[in-house]
Amino acid sequence: MEPEQKSNSALIGIIIIIIILLIGGIYFWKNSRTKEPENPSVSDTAGSSAADLDANVNNIDLDNLDSGI
Repeated sequence: MEPEQKSNSALIGIIIIIIILLIGGIYFWKNSRTKEPENPSVSDTAGSSAADLDANVNNIDLDNLDSGI
């Protein structure tokens, strides 16, 4: 009878899968670090929004508010 031969194919497959996952993780990590935020900061939009709200409030005509009642 011949002795049984061990097969390392499962171990090699697991190592290849781990290497692929590590390469993919490094790729996504580097891409997420280089992206700039798409939304402007709150301080940039707060000034213009407050000015727009003030202009709208000042233009409201409250004298004829109850004329339809």
